[in-house]
Amino acid sequence: MSQHANKHVNDANNQPVDESFHEPVWKQALAGSQMLLVAFGALVLMPLITGMDPNVALFTAGLGTIIFHIVTGGQIPIFLASSFAFIAPVIASKGKFGMEETMGGLMAAGILYIILSALVKVRGTGFITRLLPPVVIGPVIMVIGLGLAPVAVHMASGRTGDGSVQLIAENTALWIAMISLVCTVGASVWAKGIFRLIPIMFGVLVGYGLAAIMGLVDTTPVQQAPWLAIPNFTAPQFSWGAILFMIPVAIAPAIEHIGDVLAIGNVTRKNYLDKPGLHRTLLGDGLATSAASLLGGPPNTTYSEVTGAVMLTRNFNPKTMWWAAVIAIVLAFVGKFGAVLQTIPVPVMGGILCLLFGSIAVVGMSTLIRHQVDLNLPRNLVIVGVTLVFGIGGMVLGHLAGIALCAIVAIALNLILPGSREAWGKAIYEKKD
Repeated sequence: MSQHANKHVNDANNQPVDESFHEPVWKQALAGSQMLLVAFGALVLMPLITGMDPNVALFTAGLGTIIFHIVTGGQIPIFLASSFAFIAPVIASKGKFGMEETMGGLMAAGILYIILSALVKVRGTGFITRLLPPVVIGPVIMVIGLGLAPVAVHMASGRTGDGSVQLIAENTALWIAMISLVCTVGASVWAKGIFRLIPIMFGVLVGYGLAAIMGLVDTTPVQQAPWLAIPNFTAPQFSWGAILFMIPVAIAPAIEHIGDVLAIGNVTRKNYLDKPGLHRTLLGDGLATSAASLLGGPPNTTYSEVTGAVMLTRNFNPKTMWWAAVIAIVLAFVGKFGAVLQTIPVPVMGGILCLLFGSIAVVGMSTLIRHQVDLNLPRNLVIVGVTLVFGIGGMVLGHLAGIALCAIVAIALNLILPGSREAWGKAIYEKKD
């Protein structure tokens, strides 16, 4: 970032960029609640889709964020919460092994992060760039989004995520889903300021209101739920099948983690890969994910939405995220709050997921485009093509399937096939010349 750009940021705000560090506690708490609001939609959607308790997700998001900030010395304004990359694997693993063993597999995925952090500490980041060039990263991220497309369509059509049960009449469900989708799209494109960062909230509120008017919202669970209640924590169980199924899935969120750390560094004009270091951020993320799985919560990841809010508000104070974490933990013990979340009709979530899952696929596509990866080269064509078909088609080899299998296949093909230099794309190739 140029000095001119940095000066422009300061001049536009007419104050130093670290002004937020000196705000009173009540302002920090208010800013923290705003950050939680930005993350809230995606945070609770993941557990609602996979059948986890959203109150547990709130608690483990808060706990994971606190763990991350302790490990990294409270230097990065970042928030951790439910990872969408794990939705398809969790659904598949839950059906195959059960929720408790799935939690055990997710804990193993968190341990993989910890191992990666140790390798980065010992060997630096070079081996990560060797294992995960754009030609590997791109198609794996695309598989995460495209592989979930049927789940979004089933839910938008009023069915369960696997399409096995029709919960709401299809025509009615599609109306609700499409209106929810249109509102989400409208908020993300035309809304201004902080409201542009919470399009999911707009979509959920409008869709929920419409469904309530049509008599499709059952408020009985809300009336029966206590005001204060301990979240439904679940202890993990361990089996090699679930562990081997889940560990490779952690590759994609690790990629996402590195990208988010770079993004927040660009916003705050600091190199967090150097200080506190990628090894510490990976360690914090790994410990947060392992802690979440110990309690029955979804695996954590760094949230791009919150990075966008930091950029918009120019609030670079990491203490803001501590407040967001504390507020999330407090909300986790409000029984009626979790009950309201669980009454959100399936079509409302389905309509919004049509956009979210598609957006994930576009991130993978943009990775290939941004690095100018030449797909006319046979090696790149093979890697991307095989990865997409294996991942989207649901190929199963032993205990490996879906995202886990395609991630391993992409890495293996990239290491085996000659011409590794081309894996980084034309831009890097020319730069090295």
